Amino acid sequence: MTDTVFALASAPGRGGVAVMRVSGPAAGGALSALTGRSLPPARRASLARLRDPGTGDPIDTGIVLWFPGPASFTGEDVAEIQVHGGRAVVAALAEALAARPGLRPAEPGEFSRRAFENGRLDLTEAEAIADLVDAETSAQRRQALRQMDGALGRLYEDWRGRLMRALAHLEAEIDFPDEDLPGGVGAAVRPVLEALAGEIADHLDDGHRGERLRDGISVAILGAPNAGKSSLLNALARRDAAIVSETAGTTRDVIEVHLDLGGYPVVLADTAGLREATDAVETEGIRRALARAEAADLRIAVFDAAALPALDARTAALLGGSTLAVVNKIDAHPGAVVPNGMMALSAKTGAGVAAVMGRLEALVAERFGVGQAPALTRARHRAALEDCRRALAGALEAPLPELAAEDVRLAVRALGRITGRVDVEDLLDVIFRDFCIGK
Repeated sequence: MTDTVFALASAPGRGGVAVMRVSGPAAGGALSALTGRSLPPARRASLARLRDPGTGDPIDTGIVLWFPGPASFTGEDVAEIQVHGGRAVVAALAEALAARPGLRPAEPGEFSRRAFENGRLDLTEAEAIADLVDAETSAQRRQALRQMDGALGRLYEDWRGRLMRALAHLEAEIDFPDEDLPGGVGAAVRPVLEALAGEIADHLDDGHRGERLRDGISVAILGAPNAGKSSLLNALARRDAAIVSETAGTTRDVIEVHLDLGGYPVVLADTAGLREATDAVETEGIRRALARAEAADLRIAVFDAAALPALDARTAALLGGSTLAVVNKIDAHPGAVVPNGMMALSAKTGAGVAAVMGRLEALVAERFGVGQAPALTRARHRAALEDCRRALAGALEAPLPELAAEDVRLAVRALGRITGRVDVEDLLDVIFRDFCIGK
């Protein structure tokens, strides 16, 4: 990479401070041209008057930092320029940089991609940077930080190293056939492959915990018409997100609200009331409600206290391990006997809502909390690990060491695709294109 790129590393728009980042062989020359003096001491903030090198017009007075490569984020020479965050200041600085020979605006994710290509990050750490920038809750932040610290990459590299040693043993068996071992896979290799296959299977069998935490945990509210589902949604969201009416069947489509529930990202969905539909629109709404119930990570089944001790049959059919059952409208029916295992509340007065929210938070934390072991966070990681597991199964069943070695080689390559050790050129554009500019 012979060109030098620049981009705004802080958020666009008006602000107190804006940070411009420049990376590449011409970064030092650009910084000297802007300040009119030699480069400042490495990694030490310096106050400087910035001028357009072409016209001499003043741009701003700001802070400049110099990070000579390879001891920088990208592994290249990097300059960082902090100026006041007015749009005119940022625009003037960008124009002055763009006028320099060999400089161009950075593409989305180009700084992180250069860091990867210069060996400063593996792909899991680069993806974690994007996740950290996008994190909206504390749990998402903790998961991204753990991945950025290399926990996931170290796990996969450990597996890859063990597979490489097993492959070396198999290659030796092929090269020295006089040392024939029974079963087609050497006695020292089979236990390694079996152990790795088990560890990978356990890692995959996580209920998509990391992916759910990264994308948002889906919670569906279900129940009969007028059970108070929309009122409960509004109470949990603390705002009027859904229309509340005494008329049955008001909710015809799925209404979503995004919540930060104890640090966990939750997508709460209000659905159409479950009953015999009266028209085609309501029929579609009920179909969508049942589909959302099937796809949801957790469900809240809402029953009307007025109907007790009877329970709505359609809603009761959804009860199970991933369903929190609540009885609403206890303010209007204080004598209602709430069945064991159900929570009583009044979405209208707020009584019991905090308890329901606390129980929901506990269920979310129990199922999707950030544990000690690093979690899978992306579909491409899961797909590569599935390929690795299939290759290991093939190696364990192979009748000849040559066939076993080829399967182990495929398993090694599958793990390498996750961290970027092998065969990743076709993945780079897909991985980095969703990054924000300046990262």
